[in-house]
Amino acid sequence: MNIKKRLFQVLSAIFLVVMIGSCGYYLLYNGEPRFMDCVYMTVISLTGVGYGEVVQVTGNTAAEIFTIFIIIFGMGIILYGISTLTALLIEGELSGLLRRKRMNRQIEKLKGHYIVCGGGETGHPLVGELVNNREKVVLIEHDYEKIEICKKTIENLLYVKGDATDDQNLITAGIEKASGILICLASDKDNLYVTMSARMINSKIRVISRMIDPRMELKLLKAGADRVVSPNFIGALRMASEIIRPTVVDFLDNMLRSRQGTLRINQIAISDNSGVVGKKISESGIKDKFDMLVLGLKEGDNEIEFNPPASLILKKGMSLIVMGEVDNIKRAKEEF
Repeated sequence: MNIKKRLFQVLSAIFLVVMIGSCGYYLLYNGEPRFMDCVYMTVISLTGVGYGEVVQVTGNTAAEIFTIFIIIFGMGIILYGISTLTALLIEGELSGLLRRKRMNRQIEKLKGHYIVCGGGETGHPLVGELVNNREKVVLIEHDYEKIEICKKTIENLLYVKGDATDDQNLITAGIEKASGILICLASDKDNLYVTMSARMINSKIRVISRMIDPRMELKLLKAGADRVVSPNFIGALRMASEIIRPTVVDFLDNMLRSRQGTLRINQIAISDNSGVVGKKISESGIKDKFDMLVLGLKEGDNEIEFNPPASLILKKGMSLIVMGEVDNIKRAKEEF
């Protein structure tokens, strides 16, 4: 039973005893005393504070028996309530509730962040890589053990404990203000459902979904996924690369897995009001100011142009594919 239900039951039981006692005194004395006096009499009887009788109980046998009954059963409920609250404090549930509320307030402030659904074998390293790239991430996971594993390797992890197929958990994670959602649940059916829900809640969000069965790709795309990723297919390509170009694979692995370095390949979009519009690549400060290499660029629906010349003029709407330090990439994104 969760903390809210336990607190609700305790408070409801105490309220019920007070109401029974108050109504009992009121009926025993045929409605002569004020009802507030009856409530007061019940409370001082239960707490044993020793104040004088507001309602004259002494000498009235029925009232005395009723008072004994209220004190015995009422004190039992109050003691149970105190022990429950003590247990909640000792078990840390109350402090956990406060932490969750504080974390929910942090999530509410986010904008342009990424949501990862599922913290398992795919979700865990995925969240880690996004955090390493200085991105704001919220994890949705119902299994607390998986959340704990993620928390051990990811500092200050923001998460929503719950089922990603529940729309309310998506809303709690800030899907309406998020830039993208990455869905990597264990079931293709769940991935399909969350894809559809995400697209319905936020029509502009970028949706990346995992699939296990290749036959699900078309359904996921029709449901609203921008891209579908198959771990089996990616794994096959990786195995082929390991045998054909092992040095290249080692280079990329060292770049992505090194704990010391933060070198990454990323993309930078040039906005309409960017100060680099109309400038050459060599004049934009990509190399001199941000110490980055331009590996390629994409303009609109055109094919990617690899290794563009330094004299190429930058235009609004272009996306540059660059390699550099994570912090430099983040600064360049903000400036471009």
